[in-house]
Amino acid sequence: MILAAGHASAETLTGAMAKAYENNPDLNAVRAALRATDENVTIAKAGMRPQVEATATASAISVTDITRPAGSDFSYNTQSVGVSITQQIFDGFQTLNNVRAAEAGVFANREGLRANEIAILLGAAQAYADVARDQQIVVIRKQNLAFLQEQLNAANARLQVGEGTRTDVSQAEAQLAGSQALLAAAIAQLKQSEATYVQIVGEAPKGIKQPSPATKSLPPSVDAAVQIAIREHPSVLAQLHVVDAAGYEVKSAEGRLLPGIVIQGNVGRNWTTEPSSLPGVTSPDNSVASITAQLKVPIYQGGAEYGSVRKAKETLGEQRILVDSARASVQQQVTSAYAQMEAATAAIAAARKQLSAANLALQGVIEERNVGQKTTLDVLNAQQSVLEAKESLVSYQRNSVVASYGVLAASGRLTVKSQGLQVAEYRSEEHYEAVKDAWFGLRTVDGR
Repeated sequence: MILAAGHASAETLTGAMAKAYENNPDLNAVRAALRATDENVTIAKAGMRPQVEATATASAISVTDITRPAGSDFSYNTQSVGVSITQQIFDGFQTLNNVRAAEAGVFANREGLRANEIAILLGAAQAYADVARDQQIVVIRKQNLAFLQEQLNAANARLQVGEGTRTDVSQAEAQLAGSQALLAAAIAQLKQSEATYVQIVGEAPKGIKQPSPATKSLPPSVDAAVQIAIREHPSVLAQLHVVDAAGYEVKSAEGRLLPGIVIQGNVGRNWTTEPSSLPGVTSPDNSVASITAQLKVPIYQGGAEYGSVRKAKETLGEQRILVDSARASVQQQVTSAYAQMEAATAAIAAARKQLSAANLALQGVIEERNVGQKTTLDVLNAQQSVLEAKESLVSYQRNSVVASYGVLAASGRLTVKSQGLQVAEYRSEEHYEAVKDAWFGLRTVDGR
């Protein structure tokens, strides 16, 4: 029953990635930043919409006429209310291009979010593999400590019966003390890896087992992985959207050189207690309504508009160059990750042979020591070779797992869908669709 309960609570690598995808605070912060970026589209669209203002004024006026007899002073009050509506009819396509630039910015940030998701999933896989490696190293070093304790006991026993020397005992004691230090360092490293795991996944590791390298969606060759990365990696796609945004910003800057048309309507009502100066009119109260159309044709604005266009064009050129930089970067990442994966696979095979040979050598040295052909030092050296082979194998297994997921990450395929993670996928377009055409409202989509 205890074993069954422990198995039920064991964490898998994919389970750890799913929890990191859902709970990681850094990833949730990037999602919040994307939601804020979505509002840039609404802000840009405000240039297409009417601007409505209401005004109200009140004043009290006292009049003293020094040309008239004393007592001819008088006072009166005035009030007025009004509403004005201003609508931009044409602004050289500036607003239209600002909206398109904002939309491209949203798409770029979506790809940025996808890149962060990939980084967090890779971080979770690495944290899981690190904990699995460090747990095994702690076990290996505990076993080594127990073996060395047996060798110390055997050396003392041989010394008592006159078959050994004090040197053998001292050598065993020194090796045992060194093993104790190694175990303490391994435990400390395990605690650090567990802390990193908690930081990324959000929970303490439980029932960690040696994971297997990634196989789902893994490209068959380094060339295939490079081609996939150039086409699909979010950092490349994000930079392409940035280029689109920069292109629209050039058009928006050029729009400042085009004419603009604005229509404004005003409606107002004025009240006053001032006597009317017109004969037969008892009160000068009145209502006012007007509509105005304005055509503004820019002739010269000090040269700032031309500088803005040139600056936007240079920025566009910069962003286009950065597309090539992004592609070169993902190509380097894929090639490096693939090389590490192949190296780790080859190293695992070699380490297994090394471990098998080291175990056979250790058994032979022990038998030879028992018949007096080898010394305790020979046994200790052989055991050290076994220890190093075991730890090397564990490290290479960890490297193989991390490198395989690194290939997926570098090619842009380490996603919730490709790995079949049991977690609801975050859909950023839902928030965008909810706010992109909002005309008013202070509350966020989630009610804050």
